[in-house]
Amino acid sequence: MVTTTDTTEIVTQAKTAEVNQPSFKRWLKHFLYMPATKRYFSKQDQAAISQAVAEAEYDHVGEIQVVIEGHLPVKQAYFQNTRMRARQLFAELGVWDTEYNSGVLLYINLCERKVEIVIDRGIQKSTEQAVWDEICQKIIAQLVQKQFRMAVLTGVISIGEVLNQFYTHSLKEQNNELGNAPIVLG
Repeated sequence: MVTTTDTTEIVTQAKTAEVNQPSFKRWLKHFLYMPATKRYFSKQDQAAISQAVAEAEYDHVGEIQVVIEGHLPVKQAYFQNTRMRARQLFAELGVWDTEYNSGVLLYINLCERKVEIVIDRGIQKSTEQAVWDEICQKIIAQLVQKQFRMAVLTGVISIGEVLNQFYTHSLKEQNNELGNAPIVLG
């Protein structure tokens, strides 16, 4: 269950206050999308993703949260694109609230076949946008080939490798601030 705190509301409001062109076409696409997340990601796939997240987080303080969403909520689809939705979930799920500002949200929207990676400020200082764009392109290429499970696993492993480069191993404690299981929405 997601709880909203005063801080989360402030972050969410700031992130979703971006100017975005309302789109009836986007709303209609998400309205007519048949829920299929369970069809694309079985329980075994979700367990494999969870295991990949645990392995990717091993030996550094980086935290990875995977969110797979079939379609945008109909109430939000008219005004909100996938980037805004990813930033909203980054705030609401508390990915930004890790001890070393080391949270990464991997957001996949199946309806639009779009991938968004939202990184916390601690990682943003150490990496370049091109690294994250390359990971997104790899995931999208596999989604297009209908290799859904492999796409997410590849993305998680790649994110783990990037985090491993920028966080010292001595900081790692045995606490896992974010759950490893993917969050599957509609």
